[in-house]
Amino acid sequence: MSERRPTDSKVNSDLLGPVNKPGRGWYATVVVSGLVVLAAAGALGYQFTHGLGVWGINRPVFWALDITNFVFWIGISHAGTLISAILRVTGAEWRRPVTRCAEAITVFALMIGALFPIIHLGRPWFFYWLVPYPNERGLWPNFRSPLAWDFFAINTYLLGSIIYLYLPLIPDLALLRDKSRGLLQRLYGVFSLGWRGTQLQWDRLERAVRVMAVVIIPVAVSVHTIVSWDFAMTIRPMWHSTMFGPYFVAGAIFSGIAALILAMAVIRRVFHLEAYLRPVHFNNLGLLLLTMSLIWFYFTFGEYLTAWYGNEPGEMAVFRSKVSGVYAPLFWGTVVCCFAIPAPLLAIKRFRTIKGTMIASVLVVVGMWFERFLIIVPTLAQPRFTFNWGSYKPTWVELTLTAGTFGYFVLLYAIFTRLFPIIAVWEYKEGLPLGEHGEPTVVGLPDVEYESA
Repeated sequence: MSERRPTDSKVNSDLLGPVNKPGRGWYATVVVSGLVVLAAAGALGYQFTHGLGVWGINRPVFWALDITNFVFWIGISHAGTLISAILRVTGAEWRRPVTRCAEAITVFALMIGALFPIIHLGRPWFFYWLVPYPNERGLWPNFRSPLAWDFFAINTYLLGSIIYLYLPLIPDLALLRDKSRGLLQRLYGVFSLGWRGTQLQWDRLERAVRVMAVVIIPVAVSVHTIVSWDFAMTIRPMWHSTMFGPYFVAGAIFSGIAALILAMAVIRRVFHLEAYLRPVHFNNLGLLLLTMSLIWFYFTFGEYLTAWYGNEPGEMAVFRSKVSGVYAPLFWGTVVCCFAIPAPLLAIKRFRTIKGTMIASVLVVVGMWFERFLIIVPTLAQPRFTFNWGSYKPTWVELTLTAGTFGYFVLLYAIFTRLFPIIAVWEYKEGLPLGEHGEPTVVGLPDVEYESA
């Protein structure tokens, strides 16, 4: 009995559908997220005209929601390129519908996170002051400072992530070129680089993607390690720790996987891609999320255990403020959101469904944002060797900017799905299992059009 496979036209129709006919849900998403971004732009303009005094920062709390958002979004960026690269390198076949969803998250999260050092300047038109280069102003860069390393690491990661996202797009851009007309056809033609699908082109593309997958992994790990050194290379209480590097990387991967699951669930529902983003993908990502939840808890426990065991007065002041003081609700909320609920929920196979992984992912994203806040503000509010302790309360400007980052991310993602297929068409077809005569066939595509193999 011959195997059967979905026709190319059916797969193309399903995966290019969001590009050709986005639907009402897409337009509603763009409108709502666009309004949130406009509100954030208004708050940003208000800040530029009135100065940083409109924020709640004060002496000694000079970093607050701005740096919280910076660390959070740089962490979210590890969802894509790092997860996608690891799955490619290890040859995980189930990754194929997932990779582009993940790679897009990396680029957009990095774009958002990299904005906050510029916004934090107060006068962003002098953003070039952040660039560590010798200049006529006599401001020679201090290459011993992790702030200088941040510039090179984040920009290298962003450039590498764009290349890593673009390379697998080329065959699909050629497919869109052949199916478009007018200006779009010319644009897709330019960016598809004359792709014709020859054997030589396929060999070079696959070699380039493999090389980038290997290169981007150490770059991704270095980025959040260097971000952690912004804190660890000070003598602030509960920052001066040798475990901050792996602790930040583990937290970044943890929050990134959660963001990827949420993005996939929304895409699956809005664009009716149930046949392509199947329960097995959410189950596998749920297992990864469970693993990272355990690793995150281990590092968190180790950080607080060493502070408690050392019993140094400056450390203990911050420790008590988090565990039983003013920041205790956020701290225990973080433990509940990142471990107490997700770990048992994902450990039980019966609950590791699409809905179960979504619930766990929402909690993890919220909990990891709280965790980034708890790393920064309590330590700054209670500095070592001084009685000049302070407090912090965010203003409407900071809260609006924070909401704007999420709106901006959703807006960028929605625009991306309107221009490019969010599931790589060629990768999906390449991964179809072979039938008895060597032709691709597929399992799990309900109600699709078939042709005899």
